[in-house]
Amino acid sequence: MATEEKGWIPRTSLGKLVQEGRITSIEDIFTQGYRIVEPEIVDILLPGLEVEVLDTGLVQKQTDAGEKGRFRAIVAIGNRNGWIGLGSGKAKQWRNAIEKATLDAKLNITPVRRGCGSRECACDQPHSLPFKVRGKCGSVIIELIPGPRGLGLVASEGVKTVLQLTGIKDIWTRAFGSTRTRASMVYATFAALKETFKVVTPKDWTT
Repeated sequence: MATEEKGWIPRTSLGKLVQEGRITSIEDIFTQGYRIVEPEIVDILLPGLEVEVLDTGLVQKQTDAGEKGRFRAIVAIGNRNGWIGLGSGKAKQWRNAIEKATLDAKLNITPVRRGCGSRECACDQPHSLPFKVRGKCGSVIIELIPGPRGLGLVASEGVKTVLQLTGIKDIWTRAFGSTRTRASMVYATFAALKETFKVVTPKDWTT
C-alpha cells in the first residue's frame, strides 16, 4: 500500500499514523473514534472512490460593489461497498467548487451497514438495509425502507445516486416536506444512512 501522497505533510496525529503505516484500514479509524480532518487519509485508505456531482448552481451575494456570484456544488463519493461521503463547496470557478465539494465529501466519509431487512426476502445478502432508517435536512424528512431482491431503487435521481454509490441495490423510499429541493433530499438521505452506523459492530464491516 502506498502510504504517502505527493507533497502531503500530515498535520494531525491520525495523519502521521496513516502515513507511517501504523493504521492501515479506514475501519480502524471509525472503531477507535478518530475524526478525519485531512482528505489525504481517505485517498490512501479508500483508493478509487467514485465521484458524482449531484447539484450545481450560481449563488449571488449582494455587496457594496454590487452583486457577487460564486458557483456552488454538491458532490457524493463512494466505493459501492458500504462507504459514502457527501460534501459541498463554493468558488468563483465551477471546477474549483467541485474540487472543494469533493474534499469536503472525503472529510464526511461514513460507513453504512447493509443487509436484508425485508420480510419479503430475508436472503441474508447485503443488497439493502437491515432496518428502516430516517434522516432529516431542513423541512425534508426521508425514510429508507428495506426492499426485497430485484426491487431496485425506488427513489428520485439524486437520492438514487447516493444509494448506488453506497452499494445499496434494493430499497423503498418515502419523503416528506420540500422534496423538490435536491440538496435537502440528498443530505436527508445521507443523514439516514449515517444512522445505520450507530448500531454497527466490527463483525458487520463486510456486510
